Amino acid sequence: MASEDVVGKSRGDTAVTTIVNLAEEAKLAREGVKAPGHQVLTICKSLVAGGVAGGVSRTAVAPLERLKILLQVQNPHSIKYNGTVQGLKYIWRTEGLRGLFKGNGTNCARIVPNSAVKFFSYEQASKGILWAYRQQTGDEDAQLSPLLRLGAGACAGIIAMSATYPMDMVRGRITVQTEKSPYQYRGMFHALGTVYREEGFRALYRGWLPSVIGVVPYVGLNFAVYESLKDWLLQTNPLGLAKDNELHVITRLGCGAVAGTIGQTVAYPLDVIRRRMQMVGWSHADSIVTGKGKEALQYNGMIDAFKKTVRHEGFGALYKGLVPNSVKVVPSIAIAFVTYEVVKDVLGVEMRISD
Repeated sequence: MASEDVVGKSRGDTAVTTIVNLAEEAKLAREGVKAPGHQVLTICKSLVAGGVAGGVSRTAVAPLERLKILLQVQNPHSIKYNGTVQGLKYIWRTEGLRGLFKGNGTNCARIVPNSAVKFFSYEQASKGILWAYRQQTGDEDAQLSPLLRLGAGACAGIIAMSATYPMDMVRGRITVQTEKSPYQYRGMFHALGTVYREEGFRALYRGWLPSVIGVVPYVGLNFAVYESLKDWLLQTNPLGLAKDNELHVITRLGCGAVAGTIGQTVAYPLDVIRRRMQMVGWSHADSIVTGKGKEALQYNGMIDAFKKTVRHEGFGALYKGLVPNSVKVVPSIAIAFVTYEVVKDVLGVEMRISD
């Protein structure tokens, strides 16, 4: 969901976010790099490393991501995808290898602009929140607490998500269309132009509200679960996971995976509603959405979408696609971590994984 786009700068971020956290790099640049040109170069290298890591990890789990979206929006009167294994086999049989990766190019194209906007937004939000905090406490030497960093990260995530949301919107439609679709979007720019021309500018932001609302449970739970789990491991030290009152990076990655999975599960219904709202107004909606002889439901807003989804398909419909979404968490984290470390070494970026 927006979960992939909304990231908080805190120790409670998911492991993937911690790995590619550009805000931490800004802090390192301010503390250790004095020359402005060098600082800009370091930031650019950070963006490249994060972009490559994100692109490789997303490509590796692209089939699961596409299946998740297909399960979220398919018409209940014409079921084609019924589970993770069956769904992947069906895509392979009907669309081949390319079908498994449909929409992945647009998904990867969002990474660098999203990270760049998130990076600069976090910097500005941090400065504003820190200034307000110092004014309130009267302490000119006060620093951001984890909770305040969480707020700054949430603000940055919302701004970055909003700036790149049209790309996510058309990505959803490109992902859903099949070879038998009556009308084909030929790519991201063609889809953006077509939606704008046929449905207007507002159509590019359908589903934006549930994405923003999803920030609160997703980021909040990530922070709470990660911190609680880490504190418990430090106190009990099962299997000797803690050494010198510190957790190994792999253990922290595991904590991040658990926290991210819980956060995504709680906020998942908002992701389903977001995807369904993105399909509204699509005159050439694929048969996946409309079904055989059936029309796709029309939604008048987020609340109406929730009501109609539960009324027509039951409460369980709000969690369609949750299984493939959860399955991709661990491999995505592992691949992103390894790729980021390799690219970081190649580019010569002096970076560290924040605690």
